[in-house]
Amino acid sequence: MTNHILNHLPYKSSFRFVDHIASLSEDGVKGEYTLKPDSFFYEDHFENNPVTPGVIITEIMAQIGLVVLGMFLMLKETDHLPEEEGTMYPLLTSTDVSFYKMVLPGQKVTVISKKEYFRFGKLKCYVEMLDSDNELVARGMFSGIIKKIAIKK
Repeated sequence: MTNHILNHLPYKSSFRFVDHIASLSEDGVKGEYTLKPDSFFYEDHFENNPVTPGVIITEIMAQIGLVVLGMFLMLKETDHLPEEEGTMYPLLTSTDVSFYKMVLPGQKVTVISKKEYFRFGKLKCYVEMLDSDNELVARGMFSGIIKKIAIKK
């Protein structure tokens, strides 16, 4: 099931921040990502001292904690995902994130998301990111929807 959902994520390789889904249920998701040292955002952030930008940390949390869980819940609700690739687009509607530690190139992070609610197509989750020592990197509330958009050919 998780591979099916991962195959439908609308991100290309340079902007897909999900390596593995460890657990997935109606109540939440736990997933992992290892930051690639040659990622495009490290070149200038910061010169000779690369640090993962907060917006990338937020994106990792959103992709695992909101998008993967949202697609799973939609699958359970509708019993299928669209066969045509690229027809589902996640739309983040709000975030409130606090940051506690830096994330460096090559580090593996774990994202744990707990569903607050899923109704009327909107998902709200409490999401935490932990480093490989199980120390808190960031946490916050994320809300969003996944829209079905027809592709014009």
